[in-house]
Amino acid sequence: MIIIKDKDIRSLNITPATCLHWVRECFLHKKECQLPAKISVHPKGIDFFTSMPCLLPPEMGRVNIKVVSRVLGREPSLQSDSMLFDSNTGELLALVDTDYITTMRTGAVAALAVDTLKKQSASTLAILGLGNTARAFMMCYAELMDEKPHKVLLLRYKDQAELFADHFRQLPNVEFEIVDSVRELFAAADVIVSCITETTELLCEDASVFRPGVTVVPVHTRGFQNCDALFDKVFCDDVDHVRGFRYFSKFRSLAELGEVLRGEKPGRESEEERIIDYNIGLGLHDAYFCSKVYDELITQRPQQIDVSHLKSKYII
Repeated sequence: MIIIKDKDIRSLNITPATCLHWVRECFLHKKECQLPAKISVHPKGIDFFTSMPCLLPPEMGRVNIKVVSRVLGREPSLQSDSMLFDSNTGELLALVDTDYITTMRTGAVAALAVDTLKKQSASTLAILGLGNTARAFMMCYAELMDEKPHKVLLLRYKDQAELFADHFRQLPNVEFEIVDSVRELFAAADVIVSCITETTELLCEDASVFRPGVTVVPVHTRGFQNCDALFDKVFCDDVDHVRGFRYFSKFRSLAELGEVLRGEKPGRESEEERIIDYNIGLGLHDAYFCSKVYDELITQRPQQIDVSHLKSKYII
């Protein structure tokens, strides 16, 4: 067994284009995996520990179990770790710090969803919640942008919008604009990507502010419940992830993003449709990333840690 740390993963210099390729591959091959529902426990308040198991396709021969936790007062409050196994032998291959993997695969999925579901004429992108997930999204989405001019609207919060715009100032054909209200942000946008991690209220109670043809991707699902029954189509990464949503029974149309990518169901069918896409997070993406990272790092002959188990059956 090896221990894969954050610095080990970063040393591989995995590109945003590679992240996009990996998440697309996962969606295309989701049917070939075993992906049980997540299981969560809640020690207190909003704290949680959630397990996300996945058996990858047989030719990969890997099982991964990710545990993501949120503990109020811990810095950072949200962390995740994975155990990667050989599904053929049962051997524990690696313990993996999956914080970086989680951020990049989340950003890549959001970017892929936007690129798949946006209207063809979309040119104005709104982003709120400008932390690492938003940066990962922008890194990946920049790989998918065409050469026409794009405007990126950012919601002012402390100095985050200025820092975000400065970080991506060298992107070609992109103009950043900082606005002061959610209503102003939403009213001008063809695409809305929300990376805020916590809210108990609607981000904009007046749903008429959302333009015809808008695509909304709430990365952490919060704040857009008034769109669920109103929008023309709802997409998700897994139907079971949204089955418990308050307005699930009122969705006008529901399909998984993978079904669209595989050509099994239609995505956007007109420039006027308003679409919302909920990607709660697939353990499949974590498993695939961990497996790819392991395959790359193991060639560097890292120090192995012996996990000793008895080699024969015994009786107590």
